Amino acid sequence: MKNCDLVIIGGGPAGLAAAVAAHDAGVKDLVILEREPTLGGILNQCIHNGFGLHTFKEELTGPEYAARFEQMAYDRNLNYKLGSTVINVTKDRVVTYVSEEEGLQKISAKAVILTCGCRERPRGAINIPGARAAGIFSAGTAQKLVNIQGLMPGKEVVILGSGDIGLIMARRMTFEGAKVKAVVELMPYSSGLNRNIVQCLNDFNIPLKFSHTVVDIKATDGRVSSVVIAQVDDKLRPIMETAEEIACDTLLLSVGLLPENELASYADVEISPITNGAIVDDRMMTSVEGIFECGNVLHVHDLVDYVSEESAHAGRCAASYILSQNSKVTGYVPTVGTNGVRYVVPQKIAKNDSVEPISLRMRVGNVYKNVEIAVLLDGEKVASRKKQIVTPGEMETIVLNSEIVAKVKIGKQLEVTLNVGGTK
Repeated sequence: MKNCDLVIIGGGPAGLAAAVAAHDAGVKDLVILEREPTLGGILNQCIHNGFGLHTFKEELTGPEYAARFEQMAYDRNLNYKLGSTVINVTKDRVVTYVSEEEGLQKISAKAVILTCGCRERPRGAINIPGARAAGIFSAGTAQKLVNIQGLMPGKEVVILGSGDIGLIMARRMTFEGAKVKAVVELMPYSSGLNRNIVQCLNDFNIPLKFSHTVVDIKATDGRVSSVVIAQVDDKLRPIMETAEEIACDTLLLSVGLLPENELASYADVEISPITNGAIVDDRMMTSVEGIFECGNVLHVHDLVDYVSEESAHAGRCAASYILSQNSKVTGYVPTVGTNGVRYVVPQKIAKNDSVEPISLRMRVGNVYKNVEIAVLLDGEKVASRKKQIVTPGEMETIVLNSEIVAKVKIGKQLEVTLNVGGTK
């Protein structure tokens, strides 16, 4: 059994930002465990631009953004282990991992930060009927095939789901010579960023069909030959009279991301049924003392810049926890989302810590126009911002300054709500 102050599980953008921040806050005895052969995580296959505008004030590709944080890690001589898959974390913060070089290893840590990211929802989770044929890929798998391995999944493509990866792959497949016949979205709104709809679909005349889904997959000689799509009613049930068959050889699925929280579950961390990530306080600490969580494993972010910001905060708080002799929490103020706000992270604010300011991150459950996002402390409005439009595909953030935080910590409940069409 090895001993270590801090173990960070995941070497993507969240893990790197957390490690750099923890090191700079005084924790030198730390290790990053990454299962892939390189650092950088999913960013290595995201060769499009649009990253870094908030963090570095310039537009970067995914690999360029990752390289900035990798260089920070190298400059600090941070300890990291590649090809190291974590297979268990206990609530006593014992981390078990396995690698080709070291075999089975255990580390007893003073604190653990989970930065495991998320995975794509597969076909089996959405119950699409039809042939089990070649030519069906998740959008992220197709992205890796094209951008890293130099392989084309197909030539005539239909994409189910309008998540950001699906939208970006519509453009990428077009660049590589494929014909994207349609992007089909079950909901009456997109789950991706509006800028990606404009830049990846509208600019290339790729049709986006809202309130539609795939109701059948047909195959010839073991390969997808067409898909049948149909409009859905207000209860998301297919209206078969509207069925339309589209000839294609490839179906890409962009139907949502699932935080990889198996390790959190092993450690008895309380999981939110809404985000599928851990329930955390304003320090990013989970329900298990000394275990922190941040990035896409906590809740799915729309911009990697926000992942880095949140994870750096988690790294500093983990360092404070390790270096502090008295970190017991005396109580919490819960945060709740109402009237269209699906969730708020963090889900609770510790009454006796020194964290300030506090960023509240949230997503709404539908498209709303002319709204005020209001933060209410025991019914009294303490912060707000107005938006012309809010959508499920874009995360919203409200920052509570030190004056507001001082009030919150003596309150009973913090509520984030939408006032649609005006204020109150």
